[in-house]
Amino acid sequence: MTATPQPPESVARHTTPRDSPGGHGSAAVVFLDMSGYTALTEVHGDERAADIAERLATFSAAALADGDRIVKTLGDAVLLTSRTARTALALIARILDTWTTRGDGVPVLRGGVHYGPVVERNNDVFGATVNLAARVAAAAATDQILLTAPVATAARAEGLRVIDLGPRAFRNVSDPVPVYALGIDCLCGTIDPVCRMRVDPLGAPSLTHGERRFWFCSTSCTEQFTAEPDRYLASVDCVDTRPTHASTL
Repeated sequence: MTATPQPPESVARHTTPRDSPGGHGSAAVVFLDMSGYTALTEVHGDERAADIAERLATFSAAALADGDRIVKTLGDAVLLTSRTARTALALIARILDTWTTRGDGVPVLRGGVHYGPVVERNNDVFGATVNLAARVAAAAATDQILLTAPVATAARAEGLRVIDLGPRAFRNVSDPVPVYALGIDCLCGTIDPVCRMRVDPLGAPSLTHGERRFWFCSTSCTEQFTAEPDRYLASVDCVDTRPTHASTL
């Protein structure tokens, strides 16, 4: 995640929490960011990357419901909170739906969610819950939303597909944490391997490498891939969330 820019005006009005200067309570903490943002910046330039980052913030603001808020933008990411794990999942679904249906020419999203106690102070949130949510989000693969146990429980209760990925160790977290993936269909075949943008294969530049065919958003990405294919092949596949051990309720 990159340096924090100033949020656009349309987002800023959603970032003020309560009237009190600080408080304690529980909340679901959500980090969403764009896969391949560094490569996107390199290929398409700072202005285009900044426009897309602002678009994520704007789409996220439009998806807020009562009890949701954008705490801040973090370059290619947004930090959001919601009152419960269930409402956080609904918020993520609204953002992903808008990003997928209206987000032409944008990279895929990934993220992480944790629910627990937080401290609210000076329009920000602090505490172990926030730190763990950030660690979990950073471990997400392309097009993957990772959940901790409280959020996975809420997802199952809502009838959502949840995949048990087992315990994982995170930096500055004393014990391994059980991690789960939200059941989102893998869309690897429609993702530019360089800048991670969704691509409509119809009419898009393409090439075959090995036994696979790849589509690109532009000739710039095609040239970048041709020059250094090994750089992008290692991370070209997202994690398919359709294994046989998935929990479906």
